[in-house]
Amino acid sequence: MMEPGAPVCNTCGEAVGLKPNGELFVACHDCNFPMCRSCVEYEAKEGRKVCLRCSSPYDEHLLDDDADQKPPGSSQPTMAAHLSDPQPKDVGIHARHVSTVSTIDSEMNDESGNPIWKNRVESWKDKKNNKKKKVAKNNKTEQAPAEIPHEQQMEDKQPGDALMQQPLSEIVPMSRNKLTPYRAVIIMRLVILGLFFHYRIMNPVDSAFGLWLTSVICEIWFAFSWVLDQFPKWSPINRVTYLDTLSARFERPGEPCELAPVDFFVSTVDPLKEPPLITANTVLSILALDYPVEKVSCYVSDDGAAMLSFESLAETSEFARKWVPFCKKYAIEPRAPEFYFSQKIDYLKDKVQPSFVKERRAMKRDYEEYKIRVNAMVARAQKTPEEGWTMQDGTPWPGNNTRDHPGMVQVFLGNTGARDMDGNELPRLIYVSREKRPGYQHHKKAGAENALVRVSAVLTNAPYILNLDCDHYVNNSKAVREAMCFLMDPQVGRDVCYVQFPQRFDGIDKSDRYANRNIVFFDVNMKGLDGIQGPVYVGTGCVFNRQALYGYGPPSMPTLTKTSSSSSCSWCGCCSCCCPSKKKAELDASELYKDAKREELNAAIFNLHEIDTSSLLHPADYDEYERSMLMSQRSFEKTFGLSSVFIESTLMENGGVPESVNSSTLIKEAIHVISCSYEEKTEWGKEIGWIYGSVTEDILTGFKMHCRGWRSIYCMPPRPAFKGSAPINLSDRLHQVLRWALGSVEIFLSRHCPLWYGFGGGRLRWLQRLAYINTIVYPFTSLPLIAYCLIPAICLLTGKFIIPTLSNLASVLFLGLFMSIILTAVLELRWSGVSIEDLWRNEQFWVIGGVSAHLFAVFQGFLKMLAGIDTNFTVTTKAAEDAEFGELYMVKWTTVLIPPTTLLIVNIVGVVAGFSDALNKGYEAWGPLFGKVFFAFWVILHLYPFLKGLMGRQNRTPTIVVLWSVLLASVFSLVWVKINPFVNKVDSMEIAGTCISIDC
Repeated sequence: MMEPGAPVCNTCGEAVGLKPNGELFVACHDCNFPMCRSCVEYEAKEGRKVCLRCSSPYDEHLLDDDADQKPPGSSQPTMAAHLSDPQPKDVGIHARHVSTVSTIDSEMNDESGNPIWKNRVESWKDKKNNKKKKVAKNNKTEQAPAEIPHEQQMEDKQPGDALMQQPLSEIVPMSRNKLTPYRAVIIMRLVILGLFFHYRIMNPVDSAFGLWLTSVICEIWFAFSWVLDQFPKWSPINRVTYLDTLSARFERPGEPCELAPVDFFVSTVDPLKEPPLITANTVLSILALDYPVEKVSCYVSDDGAAMLSFESLAETSEFARKWVPFCKKYAIEPRAPEFYFSQKIDYLKDKVQPSFVKERRAMKRDYEEYKIRVNAMVARAQKTPEEGWTMQDGTPWPGNNTRDHPGMVQVFLGNTGARDMDGNELPRLIYVSREKRPGYQHHKKAGAENALVRVSAVLTNAPYILNLDCDHYVNNSKAVREAMCFLMDPQVGRDVCYVQFPQRFDGIDKSDRYANRNIVFFDVNMKGLDGIQGPVYVGTGCVFNRQALYGYGPPSMPTLTKTSSSSSCSWCGCCSCCCPSKKKAELDASELYKDAKREELNAAIFNLHEIDTSSLLHPADYDEYERSMLMSQRSFEKTFGLSSVFIESTLMENGGVPESVNSSTLIKEAIHVISCSYEEKTEWGKEIGWIYGSVTEDILTGFKMHCRGWRSIYCMPPRPAFKGSAPINLSDRLHQVLRWALGSVEIFLSRHCPLWYGFGGGRLRWLQRLAYINTIVYPFTSLPLIAYCLIPAICLLTGKFIIPTLSNLASVLFLGLFMSIILTAVLELRWSGVSIEDLWRNEQFWVIGGVSAHLFAVFQGFLKMLAGIDTNFTVTTKAAEDAEFGELYMVKWTTVLIPPTTLLIVNIVGVVAGFSDALNKGYEAWGPLFGKVFFAFWVILHLYPFLKGLMGRQNRTPTIVVLWSVLLASVFSLVWVKINPFVNKVDSMEIAGTCISIDC
């Protein structure tokens, strides 16, 4: 079997092979068009001595024979061979066998005793000579058209060249008829906002100056938030992929498959909170993908070291032997059994095989039996034995202490005998639980993902990584092919750090009361970002370029030097001529330090790749060569850690396992790279891998990649690629939003804040920066939002208002503002395809989340980052329903519910008080009442889903919520009567004087 990523001749399909000196045979050094020696000799005999792709003439010494031939058995080993080799008993892959080697130091030498660094350098012995040949060949390039006419060159091209020119994907820009009016309305709204604020500021309300000032400040912040949210949607795009072209180019009949390998990451922590059956469905949907099995490796991270997760995964691997061939035989969708068998559709549609019904019934029975076995494991795991868990052979489970246990790696599928019921090979399935010890910071999910990056690099080293949450299964079996249409496209994929898929969810009520689907974000905002520098990373359903996770910049981006750093504009990234006032001293000192560190690593890579090892023949230069090699080694160790196997894998852009690796030590090395001390004094979590420092590590990780110059791509296939579950209960939904908002506040208070981070290189586009700024400042909108929601009630209770009597011009201005808001929404719906109901639900939950979860996130974030106090808000179940969507009507007590409940009560009381006052004062009081009641109803309508969820199906509300809300509303009213800060003091004195005169 060929090595994954090994070059294949474009003419005959065989391996390109090696030159007599051991290097890879390269026919053309201009375009690196893959052709083997035999095909080049045939072309030369036919008189065609030019490259079939770029028409450059071949080197005249290309086919010179050499007596020294490299043995044919020295080809690079593949990972499939490593995992197929039987492991010695003393180096077993089971957790109980490797518990004593979790801190083993990695070997710096290969099996032959030669240093890996020396092997790496010696593989480029003749690089200097090749460069000289390339220069000589370039001097002859201009004569190529005279030797062979262009017509003859076109005739000589192979039919496959036309296929190579066909795009794998295309950008479908929005129609001008939709986009031009949309942009015009945005500009018009911006102008109207300027006129509106001019009017508001120049016309204060003296009788309620405090209310007026508060409202103006809130409105300015809302306008600022709108700008941050609106302008990144300036150039939305759609994309289309061509799967047939991908298959025709990389899966030619009778030739080895050239599709890139992919490593899948599935993360789980607590099997009692994340049911093993859900995780198993995600794993089964990955193993049954419509993708070559030898290219798929699934890594399951058990960060809780639970024996239940281990045993359920072992049971899943056995059921996969039946499930995978069934899926591929009948091309069923989706390939997660729980969701496939629960579909309420005609499962016989498009099925023509007579055996389908019989096999489907048998498979459903097998799955139900499998579910019973897994559920039995879950039932046994509810109570932990006093002596801890014991495995079937009587040995204690190494993870009995979840906070103090060794690293564990178990290969379930992928070794000898990993075949399905039909005798076909199965994808690799590997269980990983990283080492945990007291006194170490493990960084939760981000740390677990980084551990998987290192383990997968040691064992399979696929060039691409797809990470999924344990509850997100593969809904489209061709999802990986969709991503490969971008990543494997030579024109598009070079600068792509990741391909992000939208999140879609099952089990949400039809009305989507709490905007769980996030349709506006995924179908509007993300399309807009795709037209700039790419969508943000949302934590799941994302295919990464492994090189981007290692902290490298895109290949097309020139290395950032100190000169370019000092002369580039920190805003637009251009040369200093566009911004002559920008000086080197203005650049952030920490950013320059980070650039210097990246330069150190780039220099190390340069030394490894470009060093002229012919100096080894000269003893006088030997010390200089050794010193250069040692510097490179130390630079890599400072960045990636003390694992030579892992470091060498980072240099392999096309993936594959380094040739110097001894297969018998693979598992030991995998255990070593997941030890809890491995990341100490390295760049893990700082510059490479998933970035630490926030509970929303996804936003931070994608932001760092975009700052390096990478771009991302948003892929929306017609059939959703992945589907997951979302909390449809009000309290759970608010706590999910609280966690996201808390992560944004943490980023805002960190050194990675988009307001000041990443200006030195000029690689982050300014509209992309606006989008990232919006993702970290939106929680702070809760402060002006709560104040603005209180203003209508205050106005109704006091008889004051924040707007003076309107003139005709002011009325036109207000009308224009409201019309521009409506037109912007309508035109946005037109180009995005989002329904008006989804937009309204999004607006409602923006207010609900803003006055509850976002507010708590701001205070919790400041307490955590500034005072070191970590405050947790507990959620307690109060009632539940067993019917469909029963969780929707479950009422849970949490402190997050108090602020919106208080706002509802205050505004309802204000409306009642306002109408009562109008009835007492007569007809002339109804006019001013209209504006006040309008704003109060605006608040109540936006909070209506919250009120509906709070009451539950049978109008049941936790008593504590009602008591706290009524108490706060009463206290607020009493304080208001006592202080009344917004009433003009002059008016109060006049009223007092009037009262005195009456008494006299």
